Formats: sequence, C-alpha cells, structure tokens
Amino acid sequence: MDEAGQRRCQDGGVTSGEQHMVPFASAAAASGRPHVEEPVAYDALLLAGFGGPEGQDDVIPFLRNVTRGRGIPDERLEEVAHHYRHFGGVSPINAQNRALRAALEAELARREIDLPVYWGNRNWSPYLEEAVQDAAAAGRTNLLALATSAYSSFSSCRQYREDFARVLSETDLSGTVTIDKVRQFFDHPGFVQPFVDGVRDAVATFLAEGVAPGSVRVLFSTHSIPTADAERSGPREGDDLHRPFGEGGAYAAQHRAVAEVVMAAVAAEVPGAEHVAWDLVYQSRSGPPSQPWLEPDVNDVIEQLPAAGVEAVAIVPLGFMSDHMEVLWDLDTEAMDAAADAGLRAVRTPTPGIDPVFVSGLVDLVEERLRGTRAAERPHATGLGPWFDVCRPACCENVRAGFKPAAAGIAP
Repeated sequence: MDEAGQRRCQDGGVTSGEQHMVPFASAAAASGRPHVEEPVAYDALLLAGFGGPEGQDDVIPFLRNVTRGRGIPDERLEEVAHHYRHFGGVSPINAQNRALRAALEAELARREIDLPVYWGNRNWSPYLEEAVQDAAAAGRTNLLALATSAYSSFSSCRQYREDFARVLSETDLSGTVTIDKVRQFFDHPGFVQPFVDGVRDAVATFLAEGVAPGSVRVLFSTHSIPTADAERSGPREGDDLHRPFGEGGAYAAQHRAVAEVVMAAVAAEVPGAEHVAWDLVYQSRSGPPSQPWLEPDVNDVIEQLPAAGVEAVAIVPLGFMSDHMEVLWDLDTEAMDAAADAGLRAVRTPTPGIDPVFVSGLVDLVEERLRGTRAAERPHATGLGPWFDVCRPACCENVRAGFKPAAAGIAP
C-alpha cells in the first residue's frame, strides 16, 4: 500500500475522535472525508461489472464463481442454470457492458476528457485482474471505478470494493495502483430520468386505452437480498452519517425514494397519474427458505392485484441498469406470465441501458471527481443524496463473512 493509502481519516462522517484508514486510495480520498471536494488527476476509468456466461459450457463455471466460498453443489447450481440455458447459455450482460463502455468512451471523447476505459468483471472474463493489470502496464495507476450497480448493499457496493482490494493485493499492485469509486448514483438525475420516461409512457398508454387511474398499478422491482444484509446497508448507527432509514436499511430506502420521485414526475406530466398507486417489490431471491429476505415478491403481488381492482400493471426494473438475465427471466418471463395468468394488461418498462441521458449522467459523476465538485453542488433527485464518495467504516457488512479488506472506504 502506498503512503497516501496509509493516511488516517481526519474528520467527517465518523464518530467524533475516531480515526480509520482508507486503504488503496488516492491522496485526496485517503483522508476519509465523505465527499472528495478537491480535483483528482485520475488517469483511467475502471468499469466494474458482474460478468456473465457467453455459452452453455460457461454456465456452471460462472455460477461457481458467483457462489465461491459457499459450498453450493453443482446440482443446486443447475436450478439456476436453466435460466441461462433457456437463452442458449448466454447472459446479455457482457454485451451490454461492451455497449456501455463504447458509449462512455464516446461521451468522454465528446467532452474532450482523456480517460481510457478499462472493463473488468467480478465473476467472468474479462476479469477485474486483467483490467487493472492492463491499466498498470499502460502506466495508468490512479483509477476511478464505476461499478454497474446504483444502490447500497453488500452485493451491489461493498463486494465490488472488496474485489478491488483483493485484485490489488493478489497482483502485487497495491503499492502502485490506487482505486477510488464514484458515489452510488441511485438518485442521480441521469439514472432516474429513463425510469420516469418509461413509467410515464406506460401509464399514459393505459389511461389512453380507457383504464381508470385507480385500476393501474406500478410495481417497482429490485433484487431481493437477505434482510440482515439490508439492515446493514448504508452508514451504521454511531456514524455521523447514519440516519433512520427504516425497514430494509439504506437499500430499501434508496429504492423507495427514487420510486417516489419517479411517480411525482409522472403525475406532473400525465393527467390522472396522481391517482395511480405503486409498490416496491422484490425479485430473484435465492437463499434458503429459513433465511429472511426482503419481501414482497413481485409475482405474489401480481397475483393479488385483480382482487384489488387492478386491471393493468407496469413492471419497472428499478434496481437494474440494463436488461441482464434477472430482468429477462424473472420479469420478462416469470412476472409477465404471472400477469397473464391474473388477466392483467402488463408492460415491463425499460432499464437505462445506454440511454444518452444515463451515459451523460455517468460521465457527470466522473467529472465531479476530476474537478472536486463540492457536495452541495452535486445533482441528486432525492433527499438521501448526494451519496458519499468514501464508504463509511461499517457500511454494507456481509453478515456471513464479516469485513474483508476493501478499497474506496474507511476500514472498520
């Protein structure tokens, strides 16, 4: 670890009098202050993805990577593998990240920002190790990471940060390369606007077809996670940035806040939409029945809608950046089938994907770190933002494994 990465937090965002280290950080982020408000001369952008199989032979090895350390036998992995096999063993996520990388490169070039984009995945080729080593070999050692997940939880934030730390340690680059990370962007206008557009179009279409506003329901769907993990998302009690997030911790609070913003925007644009109700629902749970996960399940809610007088439903993949497998299978297949069985009109609204507004917003996030934009000047659509640049000491703990070394955050 370099000298900057060994600096101790001076103040801000931690309990008064405490000091913690921010490992693997740039000099500007190493202080541990929540927002980095001074310019940083990053020399590359690291696009960090989840990864996915690109053929039938890849499916089980990929799922072994996803579940590494949990001892799950292959026969249980096959229960999930059939989702991928239904689509020829190919997850769309790698193709989507290639498209996103190209879009980011084009937007960076349009703004005359000389910042190459290196792409690496946590669970499948190209791996993060390859991306970081390629950057270092090219002399790019001060990296700013953009993870393909907008919200706060172990799997959507801290696990990426742990992988950054692991990669730097295993490649012996921890004394050479630093990795900071852009803030969680759940409420950046560039992320929110594509959802506003999709919900607006869906609701307007239903109303134009004669469905009464009270008979339309909007379901904002996101990945379910273990309840214990959800409760530990975001700053923990005792941290100056902790707040009462309510049931589901910061993870659920962030989704609720964005859904409220989306519905308010739609109500302002579509006459009658102010009478359309909405719910936050969850999908893709994979834990044992004995382990509590966030509920209600999207399909269970859909099944109950006719009894509530609902005739049409808009299913919004609020927790997802792009149409990867859990959107194609869990929503486009299972949830749409559930809606058909319930006799409902249904539409699944788009993910941000490479919407120009979204891509522009991502580059805005990069620019605010290059320029050291003050937190008070950073755009955010909800009262929860702007989220912090440097994660807090006990953010998003993994209940099963505890805390491992992680980049871009104060060590617990």
